[in-house]
Amino acid sequence: MNIYDQAHQLARDLKQTEEYREFIRLKQLAYEDSTNKALLDEYKRLQFRMQAKVASGERMSDDDMQKIQRIAALLQLNEDARGYMFAEFRFQKLLADIYKILGDVAGIDIDALTQSS
Repeated sequence: MNIYDQAHQLARDLKQTEEYREFIRLKQLAYEDSTNKALLDEYKRLQFRMQAKVASGERMSDDDMQKIQRIAALLQLNEDARGYMFAEFRFQKLLADIYKILGDVAGIDIDALTQSS
């Protein structure tokens, strides 16, 4: 079996994990509500912008920081959105653990890449 076949098998195996199934189930539930969908999409857009700025050594504006905090607070009040966000975090943690295993093989210190200077 070549490495690409193994990667595809890993992807199929990931789809069978409890973390993935719960993430997908709760995502569908959270996104059924149009207000949740709008808030989640805006939160993710701001989160991506923040990560890009941090990666380039920039700082996010105070306005954007306050906006993402307000949206996060609203999302925490909604059981469906909150459950989805926690499920997404758990699935991302699983992916990060797998990436760390792969990074170790290549001699890449994932922890060092995520720490701020």
